[in-house]
Amino acid sequence: MTLDKFRPLANRMLTPFVSAADSLGLSPNGVSVLSLAVAGAAAAAFVAGEPQWYAVGGLLVLLNGWLDLVDGALARRQNVASDGGDLLDHVIDRYADLIIIGGLAAGIERFALGFVAVTGVLMTSYLGTQIQAVGLGRAYGGLVGRADRLVLITITGLVAAVVTGPVIAGYGVVALLLAFFAVVGHLTALQRFWGAWSDIE
Repeated sequence: MTLDKFRPLANRMLTPFVSAADSLGLSPNGVSVLSLAVAGAAAAAFVAGEPQWYAVGGLLVLLNGWLDLVDGALARRQNVASDGGDLLDHVIDRYADLIIIGGLAAGIERFALGFVAVTGVLMTSYLGTQIQAVGLGRAYGGLVGRADRLVLITITGLVAAVVTGPVIAGYGVVALLLAFFAVVGHLTALQRFWGAWSDIE
């Protein structure tokens, strides 16, 4: 289950948004910073913990993911793609992950669960870039990639706006999502590790 395989299709859909950003004089790094601000706004909405704010937070997470695609496409259009821009993009993505998942955990006061969830997410991303660092190419595969996570958070935010009580064993939809990230995030990291280890062997 990974939406990253649809990245070429998403890139084709980006054209009008990239054109608009270019016309406004935005730089790729500026779009990256804007995506972080959107992630912060999403986290603040989740911390509020109110049904209507969950919906707002979910939509902001979707916008964060879209901006994350726009910055790279804009860099290619402006012919300014660089290692520095790639570094900034990865750092901002990791901070966005931390902020968004932290906001979800704070909103329901499940900090231990949030910790395990965010470490799973960070290890998944770390393995992707570390595999690239040893010369095997950027790893996007696995059970759940970043695109999957953002879509799942968006859906959960919209559902949490309607379903406000416990769903399974006292867990609400947000807690269930964090539990899912906690388990599947670490499994995805291990899956990427063993795949790369097999290639190295």
